[in-house]
Amino acid sequence: MNRNLALEFVRVTEMAALASARLMGRGNEKDCDQAAVDAMRSMLDSIEANCTVVIGEGERDEAPMLYIGEKVGTGQGPELELALDPLEGTTICSRGGPNAISVMAVADKGNLLHAPDTYMDKIAVGPECAGVIDIRLSPTENLKRIADKKKCRLQDLTAIILDRPRHQDLIAEVRNAGSRIYLIGDGDVSAAIATATPDSGIDVLFGIGGAPEGVIAAAALRCLGGDFQGILRPRNKDEIERATKMGIKDIHKVFHLEELAKGNVMFCATGVTDGSFLDGVVFRPWGALTHSIVMRSETGTVRHIRAEHHFDRKPRY
Repeated sequence: MNRNLALEFVRVTEMAALASARLMGRGNEKDCDQAAVDAMRSMLDSIEANCTVVIGEGERDEAPMLYIGEKVGTGQGPELELALDPLEGTTICSRGGPNAISVMAVADKGNLLHAPDTYMDKIAVGPECAGVIDIRLSPTENLKRIADKKKCRLQDLTAIILDRPRHQDLIAEVRNAGSRIYLIGDGDVSAAIATATPDSGIDVLFGIGGAPEGVIAAAALRCLGGDFQGILRPRNKDEIERATKMGIKDIHKVFHLEELAKGNVMFCATGVTDGSFLDGVVFRPWGALTHSIVMRSETGTVRHIRAEHHFDRKPRY
């Protein structure tokens, strides 16, 4: 996969972030998401590649754009697969909260898991604990393994967990183990990446979130040297049937990092609102400032890109 494409794809997340940031805090989730989708779709069509969306906004009859299976790009060039979320943290953006991002992962054809739009039980850690975790074990046992590897006490560890009623037992167990908890309202892609960010203070991600976001998070952790495991948690027979149609034969299978995102993977994201991972869009009289990250699994290169966007030269923004 041509490394120069990384900078082309970050332009896509930049435009989605700029568009959705315009609507930050105005209380309309649908408008925030649609703005990001429209901008991302428009920019993708300028990429010199033959791209297929394998993780997107939903099935074709559920999403007007960027649906699973949609072809984007010019159609000329390498065959690539995209896992994307034009606005991860739609509710966050609409309320003006932290850690909303525009994000995508890119891989050669056949290298991203075609995950259905269902739930996934997840565990993620940074490079120091790669190979240590096992999602089949209890959270307490995983915390003990992480503490042993890091040579620290359980009380020194911090787990990041989505604040959902379904996680009541999980939260209680982590508390009983003596570890700290950082509860978040949304955005478990950013949360998974935080486990591999030394200054974040986050040691492990636990809990059930979206399966598509799991694939995107796995791609990022491939680039960062972290680890990730997931098990699909479909809510009904329809979701099981959808997973089967997408090629998943064992609904109880433990998906490891390189089964979710294998081969050479690129990951890029742009901050929409300020967060621990990326700074949000800042508007100026002449335009706006954005903060993005671009990563490649092949080299382990991580680039932070701070860009100025001059609207007199980008009139649609």
